[in-house]
Amino acid sequence: MDTNSMAASREQLTINIKEEKMGYDNPAMAYDNSPAMSSNPAVKCRKISNVGTVSQMIEKNTNNGVPHRKESLKAVYVSQPNPIRQTKSEKEYEPYDNRDVKHPTTYFETFIHMLKASLGTGILAMPDAFHNAGYLVATIGTLVIGFLCTYTIHILISAEYELCKRKKQPSMTYPETAEAAFSEGPKPLRYVAKYVPTICNVFLLLYQIGSCCIYVVFISSNIKDVVDQYQAPENRIDIRWYSLFLLTPLILINWVRNLKYLAPLSSIANAVTIFSFGLIFYYMFASVPDIETRQAVAPFKRLPLFFGTVLFAMEAIGVVMPLENEMKNPRKFGSAFGVLNCAMLPITLLYTFVGFFGYLKYGNETKGSITLNLPTDQYLAQAARLMLAFAIFITHALACYVAVDISWREYIEPKVERAKVFWEYLVRTVLVIITFTFAVAIPDLELFISLIGAFCLSTMGLSFPAIIQLCTYWNEYNGLQFIFFFLKNLTICLIATFGFIIGVTTSVEGIIEKFFLQKE
Repeated sequence: MDTNSMAASREQLTINIKEEKMGYDNPAMAYDNSPAMSSNPAVKCRKISNVGTVSQMIEKNTNNGVPHRKESLKAVYVSQPNPIRQTKSEKEYEPYDNRDVKHPTTYFETFIHMLKASLGTGILAMPDAFHNAGYLVATIGTLVIGFLCTYTIHILISAEYELCKRKKQPSMTYPETAEAAFSEGPKPLRYVAKYVPTICNVFLLLYQIGSCCIYVVFISSNIKDVVDQYQAPENRIDIRWYSLFLLTPLILINWVRNLKYLAPLSSIANAVTIFSFGLIFYYMFASVPDIETRQAVAPFKRLPLFFGTVLFAMEAIGVVMPLENEMKNPRKFGSAFGVLNCAMLPITLLYTFVGFFGYLKYGNETKGSITLNLPTDQYLAQAARLMLAFAIFITHALACYVAVDISWREYIEPKVERAKVFWEYLVRTVLVIITFTFAVAIPDLELFISLIGAFCLSTMGLSFPAIIQLCTYWNEYNGLQFIFFFLKNLTICLIATFGFIIGVTTSVEGIIEKFFLQKE
């Protein structure tokens, strides 16, 4: 047998097995007593049964003219991956195990924070939301929107976790998650990925400023209702003057640069809020009218106001990711009995409860905040108004702090080299003046709440999480799974877009008609 024939025979004996699942290319080691075979303890071997056939073939092909060399083929082996050789760096990155939080929060602490973030002025507007939809439509709609808000938060958190694993980062903010998702989505969206964080920050900033505007209107309205009881009708002043009187105190409290100094006032505000809600429930359940006197289904033209109000009331998308990132055990945030589900269930039921019975009590007389429906000549009702006004005054500083954090620390501070403290105070002052200006221009709680809910929260709370999930898992599904995945997120985006268009349009039309068109 010549050399070429021997080489050809040996080529036939080469076995290459690729373990694709494990990521190993394992060549089969044939005849010859290979030292690498016997000396490598990290290789676990599997014996192939047709060794005799291979040995006979080698013997048969040994011919005259070539010195006979006994080929001692004892076995053919295939190396297997050994877990011992897998180092820690080769294992899948686990974001939760790599988070370094200085003061992590427990399950219960995060649960309380979630409740506080969701229970604000929005719950006081729920009776008005039911008035705009009718008690039957509003009850079903509130439960559906509550489920939808909870689900979109779930998909946002899961997308953040998946992107953290891919990018090997312990945590991400909302804008960072959106940018990472767009960079891995369909090719047309990858080109705009670098602009997505700015878009997210703009919507978050508008939401916080809009919330602060609502707070100014709320405080002014409730103080005016109390003061008017002690003045003659001809001496009563417009609500805008009360907003002007609030401007200086609001600027001063927003000059507090550290939230630690607001903590005592915040604790007092929480206490008076609970007491005020007790008084509101007392009046709400006093002599409740028959349900037959209320509308089950309201005219369709008012339904967009319901959508925007409920979104503003229930959505807490701005605080969800910071809360999850600060947890001691973040796996318990989005689990079946985690913080999110256990918080959103009672929140949804409570909002439905307050909206239903508030509308049942006041009917077509329901106002933008249920506090404005309380008796004006009773001391307890006046106390509830003033205490809630104080609580929302403190909340204004907390909400404006987020707006300062976005505008100052993200965009302005990096460009300022001198007198940074002065410029920070200037930014804080300008933001308060902006909230005051819009509150004076549109001093109507119902229209303002609906506008902010439809404009900001239909995007940040519904459509953006659906788009982020779509981009994150764009290459993970095939066939019918992909079609279902795509249609599900498309449906959420269409609902959000529909709510955005009709909600903003209806609110803007109402604002123009009420404040900017001359009455005949």
